[in-house]
Amino acid sequence: MRIFHKPKNQQKKFYETNWRINAPTLRVINEKGEQLGILSKNDALKKAQDEGLDLVLIAPSANPPVAKIIDFKKFLYQEEKKAKEAKKGIKKGTTKDINFNLFIASADLERLINKGKEFLNEGYQLRLNLTLRGREIAKKNMAFELVNKFIASLGEINLSKPPRLEGRVIRTVITKKK
Repeated sequence: MRIFHKPKNQQKKFYETNWRINAPTLRVINEKGEQLGILSKNDALKKAQDEGLDLVLIAPSANPPVAKIIDFKKFLYQEEKKAKEAKKGIKKGTTKDINFNLFIASADLERLINKGKEFLNEGYQLRLNLTLRGREIAKKNMAFELVNKFIASLGEINLSKPPRLEGRVIRTVITKKK
């Protein structure tokens, strides 16, 4: 049996509503966004109940705290919708990796070059990893030539990180020129 847990970073924001509000005086805003002025908690609650809505504490750290007379369920729905919209604009991994070895066939190299051009045109950063296996470590010059050939065939690009040997891997990071 699988147990699914929510990630810990997805904590819902807690809003104080109606009688849970502790502040004695509040700056009250109505549903249309107009300020009603500074009222006592009881007066603000009475106004909210007269309209059939909830009193929600929006800015508890302000002096005096700001409360809004709104439909609380509708407010939560709008907040959730805003959060989803904000997530849409974020591009998940903005870096794409291309891994290859020193003795790669020319057709395979061409395929990787085309894939690299495609990634750069889509707006991703490109990270090249050339892995040296076994005795290939003795042929570092040949490996650097291959990486430079790959970079030259991509066209106009910026090298965010020039090619360098890190252990048994030659790495470089490439971005598209703007």
